[in-house]
Parts: sequence; C-alpha cells; structure tokens
Amino acid sequence: MFLFIFVQDPKPTSILPLKGPAAGGTVITIEGEHLDTATKDDVAVFIGGIPCEVLSFGTTISCKTGKYQGQKVPSEPLTVTVKYGRNTTKDISTPFQYFENPKILDYKPRSSFAWGGRRIFVLGNGFDLIQSVTMKVLPSTVNTTSVEFVSEALSKNDTVLEFYSPEVNCCSNCSDGQSVKTLLQLDNLSEELKGFNYHPNPCFDKLAKNVITETGIIIVTGQGFASAMTVKETQAFVGDTSCHVNILQDDKLILEVPSQPRARSTQHQLDITNGMLELVVKFGQKERSVGSVYYPRKDGIPLEIIIPAVIVPMVLFIAVSFYCYRRKSQQAEREYEKVKHQLESLEESVRDRCKKEFTDLMIEMEDHTSDLSEGRIPFLDYKTYTDRNFFLPSKEGADDPMIIGKIQIPEARRATVTQALNQFSNLLNSKTFLINFIHTLESRSDFNARSRGNFASLLTVALHGKLEYYTDIMRTLLLELMDEHVQNKNPKLMLRRSETVVERMLCNWMSICLYQFLRDIAGEPLYKLFKALKHQVEKGPVDARLKKAKYTLNDTRLLGDDVEYSVLTLQVLVHGEGPDVTPVKVLNCDTITQVKEKIIDQVYRNLPYSQRPKAEGVALEWRPGSTGQILSDLDLTSQKEGHLIRLNTLAHYNVRDNATLVLSRVLHTQSFHQHQDSHDEKNALLEEDNTFHLVRPTDEIDEVKSKRGSMKDKAMTKAITEIYLTRLLSVKGTLQQFVDDFFSSVLCTSSAVPPAVKYFFDFLDEQAERHDNVDEETLHIWKTNSSSEHQLEIQREIIILLHKPSPCICFASHQLSGNIQESPSNKLLYAKEISTYKKMVDDYYGGIRQMVPVSDQDMNTHLAEVSRQHTDKLNTQVALHQLYQYASKYFDLIIQSLDQDPAAQNRQLTLRLQQVAAALENKVTDL
Repeated sequence: MFLFIFVQDPKPTSILPLKGPAAGGTVITIEGEHLDTATKDDVAVFIGGIPCEVLSFGTTISCKTGKYQGQKVPSEPLTVTVKYGRNTTKDISTPFQYFENPKILDYKPRSSFAWGGRRIFVLGNGFDLIQSVTMKVLPSTVNTTSVEFVSEALSKNDTVLEFYSPEVNCCSNCSDGQSVKTLLQLDNLSEELKGFNYHPNPCFDKLAKNVITETGIIIVTGQGFASAMTVKETQAFVGDTSCHVNILQDDKLILEVPSQPRARSTQHQLDITNGMLELVVKFGQKERSVGSVYYPRKDGIPLEIIIPAVIVPMVLFIAVSFYCYRRKSQQAEREYEKVKHQLESLEESVRDRCKKEFTDLMIEMEDHTSDLSEGRIPFLDYKTYTDRNFFLPSKEGADDPMIIGKIQIPEARRATVTQALNQFSNLLNSKTFLINFIHTLESRSDFNARSRGNFASLLTVALHGKLEYYTDIMRTLLLELMDEHVQNKNPKLMLRRSETVVERMLCNWMSICLYQFLRDIAGEPLYKLFKALKHQVEKGPVDARLKKAKYTLNDTRLLGDDVEYSVLTLQVLVHGEGPDVTPVKVLNCDTITQVKEKIIDQVYRNLPYSQRPKAEGVALEWRPGSTGQILSDLDLTSQKEGHLIRLNTLAHYNVRDNATLVLSRVLHTQSFHQHQDSHDEKNALLEEDNTFHLVRPTDEIDEVKSKRGSMKDKAMTKAITEIYLTRLLSVKGTLQQFVDDFFSSVLCTSSAVPPAVKYFFDFLDEQAERHDNVDEETLHIWKTNSSSEHQLEIQREIIILLHKPSPCICFASHQLSGNIQESPSNKLLYAKEISTYKKMVDDYYGGIRQMVPVSDQDMNTHLAEVSRQHTDKLNTQVALHQLYQYASKYFDLIIQSLDQDPAAQNRQLTLRLQQVAAALENKVTDL
C-alpha cells in the first residue's frame, strides 16, 4: 500500500508597495496563490539579492526590506524572489525599486515644555515612502538609563510631518533638568532634530485677585511661560467660555475675560451657583487650573418686575408687526394684480398694434411692389458696383482715377505708355513675378492696410480679364496665410479682418461672384425689407439733429420725448417736368430737408440713389396763394430759444394738408442769408451746434427756463425712455416677416447657392483635413469669417439702395451683418430669433457641404463667363498705371527679390521690369 502526498505549487504574483527608501525598513506584502506551502522557516525573500526579513507567513507573506547597498539611487527595478526550501525559487513579475532616503529640511517650533503636547511641524521631502513615523526623545548622557519617550505622527504627506512633542520626565520641575536628544524614526532611518530643546514646565503663582473688575482683565503671574510657547498657541477659559490672550511674557500672562461666562461641566456649574468660576490656562494640549475667579454681585431686579417689563412690549411688538405685515402683503397683492392687469393690457395693445401696423405696412408694400420687377429695383450697373466696393471711400473721393477712368498722359507719349502698360500686364500674368511683387510690398512697414486694400482692388481690375488666373494666385496666397496662422497656433484669427492683400483679394473675388446672386435672388427681398424699414421709421417723428426716431429697433436711438405731430399729404409739382402732381405723405414736424428727401424718394423712386438730385440741390416753394414762399431749414423767421435756434418745420410755416408745393432744381444753392446785411448774424445762424429740431440739449433747458415766457411751448416733461420700449416690440413685430423672408432667401441651400461659396467652402474643408490642429470649430469660424464677406456685400447693397440712412436702417444693417449691439434691450428683443438664425447658418453650412462639388473646370468656366461679360466695362489700363506706381515706389526691393529667385532669373523678369520702367518713367510725363 502506497501513500501519495500532493503539494501545491506556490505562485506569488504581486507586491505592495512597489517602492521604498534606500535605508530599508519598508514592509512589503506579497500576494498570490498557495503561498502558505511549507513553513515560515522554509521561506526566504530577496529583493535584487538583498534579504527581506519575513515577518508573517500565510495566504500572504509580509517582510521588511533590508538596506540598499548600491551606489545608484533610485535603483533599477529589482526582482523580488521568494525561495521555498533549497530548490524552489519563484520570481515575482512586479519589481521593487529603492529611492533616495527622505530628507529633513527644517522644523518648527524648536522647543517644548517637559509635559509635551506642543504641535511640531517637520518640513522636507520623500515622506510618502515612509510607513512608520515616530518622534523619540532620549537622554543625551551615556550613564543614564536608556528610556525612550515616543510620539506617533498626527498626519503626514510627502513634504510635511506633524507631531505632538512627547512628554518627558527629565526636566518637569521648575529647575533645569538633564539634556535630551530628539530623533525622528522613519522606518529604518533615524534622523536627529538638532537644536530641539525641552524646557521645564511653567510654574503658576497664586492669583493676586480673584474678583473680575469692570475692565475684564486678569493678570496671571508665574515663571517660564514664554520659554516654549507663543501667544497664538495659548488658550484660557473662565468656566466654559474662551478668554482672549492679550500678552504672553515669561513671568506674566494678561487675559481679557468674557462678559458672560458659562460653566464647563456639571461640577463647574456648582461653582457658578456659588459665584466662583474656574480659570484654566492651556499650553498646547496641556491644561493647568490657575485658581477660581468671580464676578462682583449686582443688586438684582425682582422677577415680578422683569417678566411684565419684557413680555408686554414683546407681545405688543409682535402684534404691531403682524398687523403691518398683513397690511403690506394685502397692498402688495393689490399692486401685483394691478401690474398684472397692466401687463396683460400692454401685451394686448402691443399685439393689436402689431397686427394693425403690419396690415397697414402690407398695404403700403403692395402699393410699392405691385409692379416690382428687376427694372424697377434701383440696382447699380456692374462698373459702379465694383467701383464702390473696391475704391470708395478714397482720399480723392469721386475724383479717384479709377472712378473717372482718366490718367494724365501727353498725347505724344500715349502710344508708348499704352505699349509699356501692356508689357506690365504680361508681367503681372507671370505667377512668379506677381507672387514676388506681393511679398515684397507686404514686407514693408509703410505698406499699410489702406495701401494693401487699394493694391488688391487695383489687381482685381487689372486681372479681371483672367479671373481663373486671379483665383489661382488667390489660392496660393491663401495657402501661405493658412500655414502661417496654423504654425503660429492661432488659426481662428484667419480671415477675421482684411489686413492682408490676399484677404482683400478674397473680398473682391466674392464681390464679383455674388453680383448676379444679389440681382437675381437677394435683391427683391432686400429691397422689400429696406422699404419696410424706411416706411416704419418715417411714419413717426425723426429728430434731424440727434438722429433719434419714435419708431426704431435701436433703443439708443429711441426718441424719448412726446412730440405732437400729424400726417400731411402734399401735392408736389416738379418744375419743368410737366403738370402731373405727385402726392407725398409727410409729417408737419419734419424739417424742410426731411420733406425734400421724402419728396425726392417718391418722385424719383425708380432711379438709383446716385442718379437722384440731392436735397441741397433742389428748392421747395409753397404757393398758398398768388405769391410763393421758399421753404428752408433756417431763415429770418426761425425761432430762437436761448442760445439755440429751432430748425424750421412745416408746422412753423403753417403748411396745411393737401397743400401744393413746387420742387425745382437750382444750379447754385441759394441761401436765405443773401438778403441779410449782417454777415456775423448769418454765420451764427449757420452754426450747426446752435440749432436743434425736436429735442433741445439738456444743458440748455435750465438756462432757458430762467427767461420769462421762453418756456411756453416747452411745457412737456421728458419721459423715462423705458416707457417707450414697447415701440421696439411694435416695430420688431411688424418687420419680422420681412426679416425672416430675407434671411430665408440668403441662407437657403434649396435654391441657387452661388458657385463661389460652394467652391470656397470645399477649399476650406480640404485645407482643414490637411492640418491636424484645425478642428470643426476652427473650420466653422473660417467659414463664418469668409461668409462675413458675403454678408458684407449684402450690407453694401443696402447702402447702395439707401437714400439717406436713418437711425433704424443703420441699426438694421448691423443686424443683417450679424453685429447685434451689446445692449440688454436689443438682446432681449431678438433673443428668440438669434438662436433660430444661428441654426439657419449651421444648416446652411451643412447643406452646402452635402451639395455636389464645384470642380475647378466648372468654376473656371463660370469665371471666364464673368470676365467675358464685364471686363470691357472696367478701367483696366488705369488700374495697370496705378499698380505700376507701387512697382516704381519699391522698384529696388522688387529687383532684389527677383534676382534672388532662380525661376525669375530663368524668365528674365528683372530685365522685363526694367524695360517697362524705362518706357514709363520718362521725364516728359509726370509719373
């Protein structure tokens, strides 16, 4: 019969912790399977060959690391080996690593009383490696019996250890005792706290006075108070109430006693009944009773008097408070109901008003747009459109050479200059030359933003005949700009402002490509929106000086004064244009200039603004009878109020409803001052700062009030502006449909999307994929910044259509370009619509991405058609002449740049430019 004994194979798998100090002493725990095979005496543990003393043996094994003898700290990861007997050795996959021993840098405070209990802070590093931390105090004399006084750490982290100083019995009396040595035991590492001293415990004298005076100060005397304690660490109690420690000296302790003491325990409560309170002083964690103190007795008031004197006024106060509360709450409820009713009435009135005004507006718009067609919308022709977008405003204004299309060249040199400009045009059609040309100019600090914009516009006109080549140049420069912004870690700033030549070229390119879109798609809803805005503003008073209106969308331009007015219908006869009479609606509070503008708008409504006569170029004559009277804003009949002069209105001249007025053009604007003898008075009347229309400046009102009889017609009081904010709601509600229609026509991918927008958005998508740090948000910002050029053209088209911008229309143009003003009322006014418009923009971008891509061939075909249709209308020769001025100004730098470019040398671009310069820069011409 055989007996088989099966022994399971131990499998140690992991250890904790994984690191410890080089001094050793770290207790590590080994975990695994079947570790309790054999006995404790058969098991040995080694860490990289260093013995680890086995402390416990069972399902887990714990051992204490030995001292690391290597020179390199921290050590390499060391293998932990468990040996069972002589033959079985198991390596654990998790290594152990020795690190540098903890270092003590400083500690504070550096002393303690013999009774201990003082909080000690030790500063250093590497404390997280330590498992066991104690503070030990040993006698420093060799002959003394070795007695240890130990205190465990209160708390620790990697840089701070906190202890209570241990209590020692070597120097507890008031006389000096023997010296001691203080150590910190950090696992196996022992560090001495040099300079740490123990002082004898303080001695307290008997209190000189037990009574607490009115000053509330108690003086405790004794010995050794300040040798190992500070005033911040000292506490004192009278009964159960803390005292404030004012001064701590070596022989004196000054306390400020509380006014209302309490007993600290039931036993102390008995002392209070006898009038005695225990005074306790606490140094660190040690308390010492100093003696008993008491407050002097005062003659008490009988309880029978105290209770009624306190309770009766309290009850009366509560009753009165409750009555006042009920009355106030009932009054608040009535006010709430009143305000609620007013708000409901206001909401109903605003709703009804919006409905009525919207109906009136639709009727008015039907009259304006019933026969609306492309021929009736006052669009500008292509040349005027590009001139205004590219070159206005400019320093020369309307005399800009690109506007008038003329350059001063002697007839004898005209053929030579023309030939030279054609050669310069051939140079510009060289991509190598043009890129070098642009880079050279942009490297100059004196080539400012205005010059860059003008240069880009001139380049657009000069290359209009080859828009495919222009687009290729623009793409190349955009790639360079994109790489620059991405490398500088600020890609979101690209295309934000047109500060570079290529950004302005992109703006001009969008202007060209969007022209037909504006005429075919956005023109009609935009024109309707403009007419609706204009109608809403002009149906109420508009202050000609302050530019404030009764009906507006801008709270900062809201007319906050009550102005009485009435609507008049004038019968206008245009001198020299036949007997037909045109009815025009005006207000009797309009200035004469405002009346002229409304008449011009109605009479010449089918002409672009640039082709209409200006208000200062026409005269308005009223014929109430057989004689006529010329109407003007200022004349001898103008009313003076203090230092101010009121602008004349129809009410000032007493013009009635259905009055007949004659509009006539004048060659030279004649002023009513021609018949005045005093030139000084004429200058004073024409001084614009001395005039007002509907509202006087506030600083003049008090001065005018002091003059008798001058405030008769100004008895109206200025109302709070917020009262009239409901007008904003009314105007906004009336115009909302027109605004929505306009945004729907512009941000709708179901209808025709301009090919340029799709082409450029696809280009941005491709470049975003090429750069790793361009996320979807950055791509959205790029499209928004480039789309602002799209919206900018829409805003410019508004200005083209505008007759004279009014406060409301100026605000609306900001709305259409996305620049909503930072005012609380405007944010609240459009809070609901803003989120809708943002979603429309997101859907617009998403819809464009899903569209069929526009290939380079299709885009080039479209651009070639635009070039064919419009190039002959532009002043290409003038643009070339103006571009050469930049080449002449930076001639040497351009030559230097071309000489350094091998491609330019191969094509002899330097020689060709010098030939152009020799032909153009002749002394006969003034170039």
